[in-house]
Amino acid sequence: MEELKNYGHQHPLLMLNEEQLLGNGNGVVDCSRCGGKVSAPCFSCVDCCGFYLHKTCAEAPLELNHPFHRHHPLVLLQNPPSSYTRSVCDFCDETCEKFIYHCSCGLDFHIKCALFTFNIAERNLKELEHVALEDPSFSSENDGGNLCKCFVCWEPLAMYTYFSLDCGFNLHKKCAELPLKMDHLCHRKHPLVLQFNSERRACKVCQVTQRRGFVYGCSPCELAIHIDCASPLPVIEDKNHQHPFTLFWRQNPFICDACGTGGHHVAYTCGTCSIMVHKKCISLPRIIRHSYHIHRLFHKYLIHKEYFESLNCVWCHEVVDTEYGSYFCVDCNVIFHVNCALHGKGWYCIVSQENEDDKSLDIPVNSITKVLERNDAGEATVIEHCKHKHYLMLSDKMREHGDKCCDGCLLLISAKFYHCLRCDFFLHKSCAELPKKKLFPKHSCYGKPFSGPKPFILTSDCMFKCVLCRA
Repeated sequence: MEELKNYGHQHPLLMLNEEQLLGNGNGVVDCSRCGGKVSAPCFSCVDCCGFYLHKTCAEAPLELNHPFHRHHPLVLLQNPPSSYTRSVCDFCDETCEKFIYHCSCGLDFHIKCALFTFNIAERNLKELEHVALEDPSFSSENDGGNLCKCFVCWEPLAMYTYFSLDCGFNLHKKCAELPLKMDHLCHRKHPLVLQFNSERRACKVCQVTQRRGFVYGCSPCELAIHIDCASPLPVIEDKNHQHPFTLFWRQNPFICDACGTGGHHVAYTCGTCSIMVHKKCISLPRIIRHSYHIHRLFHKYLIHKEYFESLNCVWCHEVVDTEYGSYFCVDCNVIFHVNCALHGKGWYCIVSQENEDDKSLDIPVNSITKVLERNDAGEATVIEHCKHKHYLMLSDKMREHGDKCCDGCLLLISAKFYHCLRCDFFLHKSCAELPKKKLFPKHSCYGKPFSGPKPFILTSDCMFKCVLCRA
């Protein structure tokens, strides 16, 4: 049996084969370094004190000069640094509880993650020979989380064929075979090198910071580009636009015609419509319902200003530039910036294509069902109301009726009000004009997850109650 003097343990270790491992206990033991289940060949303490190591964990170097992190060595620590209460692996995004590889840059890795990525970088493909290609339907059968995503690019696995490793790694096949260097149109000074994003830099193309996984970077220029952003699709078709979009590399910034915000390097153009957009804006929802408005909102690339009294965004109150895309209501003086309308998934829901012509999704605005007469100022003086069976007449003569309470809010009648000539029914003018239904943001029915804005119905006491839970 091979003997090993091992860092982090006071006794020598002996290598065991499968028969010896089974004879040394019940055969089901955990590695004292990585915490995973041990299989032969492995190492065990000669004094039988319950210390076991995978062969790869036992032979892991105390310092690892990693090709994906060339500035500093990764140092093997028995415990996370004292300044941390817990560490999270910068490859698989899971908690590191035992031995870790650590760098002063703030990077932490499980032993198996550091060694696995090292083998990918060194093109030690023999380490992947035991890997079987799996059907992408695997990702839809699990409960979500990291199992659904590639540990290199952090995109969904279902999009491509991928590796599913016995040791728990999931990668797209294309990500396991990425070139270590590339010359790129958006950075012609130096080649880009595949590396960990140790500086937590935002992607030069999409401006999003992705903590985990790999990026293509240029250290002298302090530049990082996500893997998917480095190799975008040349042509993209989307059901919400009648023409395909074509990739166009730009050296200068541009303004996206779909959302009105700046873009860098990667643009997609529609020559027929003469528009240029971000990649993410190609698939903007065409129609949404929003918690801040009772009607559906439609996305348009250009709106004529004469249709609007106010161009202030309902969400942020800043002026919307109608030369670029926005969400607006066709029936009301309401407009949103695209990024304001889509800010937070809990504030809006997408209207599906099959429901685009269903006007029942637009909530009726007024409780006044019919106006029979108006005065010279345009006020409705005789109306039909959804909460009363007789006509109601507008009045401001409170003394003629004594101390009467509004049948809606139950407060004393004041200012202008509607009253019934046939029975003792009164409504403040403001109460009579309340909408039949109203949307309230962030409401979750008891026992049910929030799934978009829900209508609240106006009750007889001028209260709004959820149509589902009546809360």
